[in-house]
Amino acid sequence: MNDTPTDLDGEAVARPGGRRLLVALPAIFFAALAGLFLYQLESGHDPRKLPSALVGKPVPDFALPPLDGIARDGQPVPGFAAAELRTPGKVTVVNVWASWCVPCRQEHPVLGLLEKDPRVRLVGLNYKDQPENARRFLAALGNPYKAIGADEKGRVGIDWGVYGVPETFVVDATGTITYKFVGPLSETSLREVLSPEIDKAMRRVPAS
Repeated sequence: MNDTPTDLDGEAVARPGGRRLLVALPAIFFAALAGLFLYQLESGHDPRKLPSALVGKPVPDFALPPLDGIARDGQPVPGFAAAELRTPGKVTVVNVWASWCVPCRQEHPVLGLLEKDPRVRLVGLNYKDQPENARRFLAALGNPYKAIGADEKGRVGIDWGVYGVPETFVVDATGTITYKFVGPLSETSLREVLSPEIDKAMRRVPAS
């Protein structure tokens, strides 16, 4: 026996329960995502600390030209290459940034604090940016970088496993990537997350 409800003309109509389920699906989906996020936080898992296949491996082979028109202490700021990330007695922090990246503007004052850390050499990988826009960005906010590599096509960023900006990598004196931070740095994450990772990388630094 067919118990499908019909209208006056004999056409099948949707059951009220099915219609209510369709309306409720977006709310159910959102609640599930929110629950997963809360679980990650309460379990101590930071959703920004995504795994990177390059952590524990040497930096990929690359050479980036400088971002023209940027000077520091009266000298042009150079680009950088893989070989220059092997710095005796130092840890290099590679910050991936772009002028079109809103969170990069948010984290930029924190890079000014990181720049003053005597343990590190801070360099910037300018990712998929227009040079004139990148220059305006640094002119307005200041330049914390000792070197800036212009990756206009994003090819080097792909080799580094970059899929969003900002991202920040810690590289020890042997040129090995020891840590990757995804998202904008804050004063808290600099103090509680990145600085301890720099300490770990420093312990791997051979005597100069």
